[in-house]
Amino acid sequence: MIWRGKNRRKAPDSWIYFARLLAIGGWLCFIVALIVSFYAAPEKNYGLVRYYQLPIRSHWLMPLTNYLYLILWFSAFSSIACFIIDRFRNRRSADNLHFNLVLLFLVSVSWITYIIIQAF
Repeated sequence: MIWRGKNRRKAPDSWIYFARLLAIGGWLCFIVALIVSFYAAPEKNYGLVRYYQLPIRSHWLMPLTNYLYLILWFSAFSSIACFIIDRFRNRRSADNLHFNLVLLFLVSVSWITYIIIQAF
């Protein structure tokens, strides 16, 4: 079905701009979380490390892990806030569905549960 009427939209309002900023902020926090997890995660025990008997850390660094939790929760909550804003601001079925925010929410929550399982 093709709509042949006149599009009366002028421009996005301030809520849409706020949702876009939240989405960008959520993804930037996710990138920061990747960097923090590199330093907080336990080190890998490769064959070369075992051969030379080098000391490795086999546990999560808790101060960095706490920052990682905060960053990931902010990322998940920013995607939920974008869902809520989009739910109330999008009027047409042709509006964007923002599958990237769904992906951000699912990956953030699954990563949090993985860290909780591995840390204890």
